[in-house]
Amino acid sequence: MTDSQPVEATTASGETFDHRARLQQMFRDSPIPADELMFNLGLYVRSSLLVKFLVMDDLYRRFVSVPGALLEFGTWRGQNLVLLENLRAIHEPFNKQRTIIGFDTFTGYPEDAGMAETALTEHGGYNSGSDYPRYLAELLETHEGNSAFGHLRGNHKLIAGDVTQTAPKYFADHPETLVAFAFFDMGPYEPTVAALRAIQPHLVPGSVLLFDELTWTGAPGEAIAFKEVFRDIPYRIEKCPLYPSKSIVTVR
Repeated sequence: MTDSQPVEATTASGETFDHRARLQQMFRDSPIPADELMFNLGLYVRSSLLVKFLVMDDLYRRFVSVPGALLEFGTWRGQNLVLLENLRAIHEPFNKQRTIIGFDTFTGYPEDAGMAETALTEHGGYNSGSDYPRYLAELLETHEGNSAFGHLRGNHKLIAGDVTQTAPKYFADHPETLVAFAFFDMGPYEPTVAALRAIQPHLVPGSVLLFDELTWTGAPGEAIAFKEVFRDIPYRIEKCPLYPSKSIVTVR
């Protein structure tokens, strides 16, 4: 496994890893010209990634009629933010009121965050690098420029820093914000509960929240934070149909 690959929980072993490695090698050595490769990425997309696209599309259809911003807490490389922008272009191409906001330290988890040792030592605790937010911002704007009303850009925000400080400050500075969707992919209790408390007054009926670790018994921080903040909030919760390790919460 290279330093650029994330460490993730998996049930795969043996021959499956060999096929994964071979697929990566075939992508790196692809005979397809670069301009054509952009339109043929499906040749190399594994089902474990494709299902994430399908899940995000399903969720977008659920909150498309709900006004408000789309948030992600724990963006890492920002793939979900780019996916949300492209889904916006598909499902509501003329809606320029959708703000897409990503919260991340972009420097990885602190040593005392309670993350698995492999996550901290083998790929830097999701450290994107100091220059990456600038690259991601340009990438988001470039995708936006390819959509309808592409000349009107700037509906994306990347909020760098400790979310226990940045989330409360952002919503204090923007009290008018409504939240249509929020994806929680941080894990530890402290940042999750801070972010949930920050957005709680901005949720509306129909708001959708996606949790990455709500049912992970080995990492209970997210579940504890959720139960604490949602004690008096009416909601419906369900297992994600295509991705059962994730949980969907809809505000009533």
